[in-house]
Amino acid sequence: MDVWINGEFVDDAKAAVSVFDAGLQHGVGLFETMAARNGAVFRLDAHMDRLAHSAEALRLSDRLETEPLAEAVRQALMHSERKDARIRLTLTGGDLNAMRQTGQGPSDPTIFIVVQPRTEYPDSFFAQGITAVLAPGRVNPWDWTSGHKTLNYWSRIAALQMAASMGAGEALWLTPDARVACGSVSNIFLVKGSQLITPPAQGSQSANAPPPPVLPGITRQAVLSMAKASGMTIVYEMPTIDDIAAADECFLTNSSWHILPVTSLAIAVRSDSEHEPHMEQRPIGQGGVGTATADLRAALLELIERETSGASCS
Repeated sequence: MDVWINGEFVDDAKAAVSVFDAGLQHGVGLFETMAARNGAVFRLDAHMDRLAHSAEALRLSDRLETEPLAEAVRQALMHSERKDARIRLTLTGGDLNAMRQTGQGPSDPTIFIVVQPRTEYPDSFFAQGITAVLAPGRVNPWDWTSGHKTLNYWSRIAALQMAASMGAGEALWLTPDARVACGSVSNIFLVKGSQLITPPAQGSQSANAPPPPVLPGITRQAVLSMAKASGMTIVYEMPTIDDIAAADECFLTNSSWHILPVTSLAIAVRSDSEHEPHMEQRPIGQGGVGTATADLRAALLELIERETSGASCS
């Protein structure tokens, strides 16, 4: 398999970055995960715009050109000869050794694009839903990198591994005041009557308010647009665990699973001070996949098919 790295296609066994790369040395970098269907990337321009915004906001680069990057993604997809794929573009701060030698910042970031087969999930995930647990830590609303897709994913991956070991599909992250911000790799939505409730994301906060530690997901935005068009009322607020348990429906979004129903929460409960806490399963709504979730998932898959069918990578 070939990967695209700094403008060239290289066999993945020979692809390499400098040991002085800022991404490796200090975790300085951003990434985008995208879904390709029918030989085209869903909402490619939106992914590139988000990447450029984060690069400028976090002072990684203020001169990132989105159209050449988008074209590189199209070339990488075409080169892979895959019609359906999972694509990851990674952007780092570049070679720190070059900065030491010149006394200036690195002139060019390191950029690489990997095209792989799309991730397949069990049908039961979407027909029956998954269980979510609480992540062991808290998101930091005072961290200025929160709400951006940075390379600092160690805690998220560890929480996902913990969730998997407990038979759960995702770990939900709380803020310091015990509000649910997001999943480890997803945005969260609740359905309550005709309302669709989701935490406000980076860039959508009110004037003078601190930026929320929530990624403005590309799939999230597509779902919000569809829900609004269907007549649902959008409410931007961070729910509590009790709010989730009392919701009619709950689902998660990202570029890989699109919409994933959450039908129960597994909460650690301590019966008394002498015993270890045990996991208590709490159903959400009726404990099954709700109508709104199923309808939005079907509409989203249709939207992806419509936007990518007949398109080419060129």
